[in-house]
Amino acid sequence: MKFQNLSKRQIKRIYLKIKVNKSEIRKKILKVRKRNVFKDIKVNWSHIYHILKKKKVSGRVVGGYYPYNYEVDAIKILKQFEKKKYQISLPKIKNEYQMDFFQWSTKDPLTVNKFGIPEPTSDKIVYPSILLVPLVAFDKYLNRVGYGGGFYDRYIKKTKKNKKIVTIGLAFSFQEVKKIPADKYDKKLDYILIN
Repeated sequence: MKFQNLSKRQIKRIYLKIKVNKSEIRKKILKVRKRNVFKDIKVNWSHIYHILKKKKVSGRVVGGYYPYNYEVDAIKILKQFEKKKYQISLPKIKNEYQMDFFQWSTKDPLTVNKFGIPEPTSDKIVYPSILLVPLVAFDKYLNRVGYGGGFYDRYIKKTKKNKKIVTIGLAFSFQEVKKIPADKYDKKLDYILIN
């Protein structure tokens, strides 16, 4: 279906349907994720190392996230990176649905933002070459649904304009859906690792 042959009203209806479907997917998967809390789930470090070797990633800065709302625990993975002498970082939310990554160590304190998500206290912005991405749902085409703010989509778009970055989504297997309705603002991930 080509958008240039549709009226503005028809395009708006299609766009609203995409939004509704994402909203429905988000609601359903968040409910399932809450019921299926896995405290000791592990993502195999060797899989991540294999990806970095395959993509010939030379950068040593990793952007992670602090797990929130029953997400896969990225802190365990960040500790592995830190042991291997990578510089690790976490995001801080800014105005206008933007974020940047700031230097952080697993020994450093955190502060809680307005969304209830821990953030680093550091003011040193860093630019990851490896980005671990949280997600609510995903499909086999490497599309993802987040919480709906577009923070990671904007960050990935902005960063890929200036440097090479490998994006790795972390998820539980039950978060996979048949197809995510993606639009032009959604950024596919390079990889999605599941438990």
